[in-house]
Amino acid sequence: MSARARNSDVKDHVMSRNTNFAVLEGFGSAVNSDRLGELDSYVAPDSVDHDPAPGQVPGPEGYEEMFASMRRAFPDLHVDIEHIMATDDEIAFAYTITGTHLGELMGHGPTGRTVRYRGIQISRFADGKMVERWGSSDELGMLRQLGFAP
Repeated sequence: MSARARNSDVKDHVMSRNTNFAVLEGFGSAVNSDRLGELDSYVAPDSVDHDPAPGQVPGPEGYEEMFASMRRAFPDLHVDIEHIMATDDEIAFAYTITGTHLGELMGHGPTGRTVRYRGIQISRFADGKMVERWGSSDELGMLRQLGFAP
């Protein structure tokens, strides 16, 4: 392989990772600023969530509905990425979710309590959009902080 071909491969890998980081950043910004209608810019129409919320439909609509529900319960919902690693087509990251419970959640009225809980996610990207997601959040920890679980 020539030096030019190797340099081209390296540039392609860097560009791919940078594109994926930009997609993830845009997704997070849309969630944190309640611009959920923008999620179709970051999520492929046939994107698969391997760990969906109950009743979550595929694609950007599923994420929009799920985050809209969370934002109704926690209007100040905020997701902070704390640790991130990437390959050419995947990004893995640990995050913390914070918010104040001011709306209905799972049939429970608002408590006014603030929650802080962690999660981890792996996302795969293709053609500048998220196409797959695997992940888990400490929902039991959130429910305990709200007084809904022992």
